[in-house]
Amino acid sequence: MKLLRFGRDFQPDEKVILRDYLAIERTRLANERTLLSYIRSSLYLLIGAFAFFELKGYPNFKYFALVCLVFCILFLVIGVMRFRLLKKSLKTLYYMSEKERDK
Repeated sequence: MKLLRFGRDFQPDEKVILRDYLAIERTRLANERTLLSYIRSSLYLLIGAFAFFELKGYPNFKYFALVCLVFCILFLVIGVMRFRLLKKSLKTLYYMSEKERDK
């Protein structure tokens, strides 16, 4: 999974203050929004692939439809993997900030 690693792990040196906690929350929401855009793009490619399969007058579009299906699956897999990687790295920050806030 080293190939799909897009960032570095963040280890805070001090306790997490409110500003940092809110930044973590914004990052989490942006991560969810990015996952939804990957899913949306994947669904558009799936719909396009079905449309190209239905074109009877143009048999060469079958290959283009197969390419759309491959990219559909690829977009979905990359989106889910990126979502899980960032969620896992943010989880440590959430636990640390929750512990510091409860004190």
